[in-house]
Amino acid sequence: MVKLKKQPEKKCEHTINLATVESEDGAFQCPKCGTSISPDDETEENYEIMDTKVVNDELVELDIACGKCGCLIKITGFQPSFDA
Repeated sequence: MVKLKKQPEKKCEHTINLATVESEDGAFQCPKCGTSISPDDETEENYEIMDTKVVNDELVELDIACGKCGCLIKITGFQPSFDA
């Protein structure tokens, strides 16, 4: 009898550039399970913030995990703020 090796599960990791997101409020769907992830959702029911990257007091990268499937999503493309 031949035993087959179990293939390790591939981690779900995606990068989303907010500059390419077509919704007006910056919401997007998890690439794996389709859960809607919105920056307006402050409850973190649909995602968990894992890490942030700040350069010169500006958020440049946000790493989150989907609350439903656990997919790791790196969010880039934040608009720089301009002080008037």
